[in-house]
Amino acid sequence: MTLSKLLLPLLIAGNLSTAWAAEQIVPSSTTFHVSADESLKSKLPADIAKRGYIVAGTNPNTPPTTFFQEDNKTLAGREIDVMNAVAARLGVEVRWQDTGGFDNIIPGLKSGRYDVALSNINATKKRLEQVDFVSYYDASRLGVISRKDANIAPFTSFDAVCGQEIGAGAGTTQIGRLEAASKTCTDAGKQPIKISVFPDRPSGVQAVVSGRVPMFFGPYEGLTYQVSQVKPLALSGTIHVDDAPVSVAFPKQSALEEAVQASLNSLIKDGTYQKILDKWSIGFGAVKESKRNEEIFG
Repeated sequence: MTLSKLLLPLLIAGNLSTAWAAEQIVPSSTTFHVSADESLKSKLPADIAKRGYIVAGTNPNTPPTTFFQEDNKTLAGREIDVMNAVAARLGVEVRWQDTGGFDNIIPGLKSGRYDVALSNINATKKRLEQVDFVSYYDASRLGVISRKDANIAPFTSFDAVCGQEIGAGAGTTQIGRLEAASKTCTDAGKQPIKISVFPDRPSGVQAVVSGRVPMFFGPYEGLTYQVSQVKPLALSGTIHVDDAPVSVAFPKQSALEEAVQASLNSLIKDGTYQKILDKWSIGFGAVKESKRNEEIFG
């Protein structure tokens, strides 16, 4: 298979993230049947219970997290399965919308365009000033990819790459991590890390494949998936961080938070949640309990 064909899913995902109008409902696929729980449904805000659906925003360019299937229009992935299962347990459905970019997520929540958003969003105290969170995935394992023929020795600390160039996605927490790592380099008398910012992960992956940047930094599960699909790539770095989990994001003081948290904990308890993660080969990121806002950081 040619390199262009291997990269096609990434190219399609990257292009569609801007091609779809934010207001357009995007179909989704899920393989898990979840029964409703009437006691949990009673926790839904009255307006959502009446209309029968939750509006969810996502930035679909990062398999296996959230991406378009081969038909270029149907959403699939970990977050699609998780949120669809959460809604089904609450007796409603999800109407998905493409946010058109990661940076559009928080503004979309604040303006009321979305009831929730899922796009590998790390809960941070800074973000908590603008939106609320319900946690659902431990993403403390991060990765760095490179070309196989670069022969970069495997590493587990950014000390190994002081003075080198690494890319990351715009608006992600990885930018801040690289900035902190670069300062650690200079404080130790070493050269800083050169940070290249890309609009999204697909464009960063393409830059590595084409040789424009030697490395790209991002979520472990997404990068290992792309390494499995794009033969020139290798996983060179595995970085473990002590960080709050990936979470469902909400407008501040959303009346929907309690219901989503309760549904998630119900899915964790009955094993459905673990089955979803295992389907995407990322069961290592399972959390034992879904937490909310400040308790996430406790």
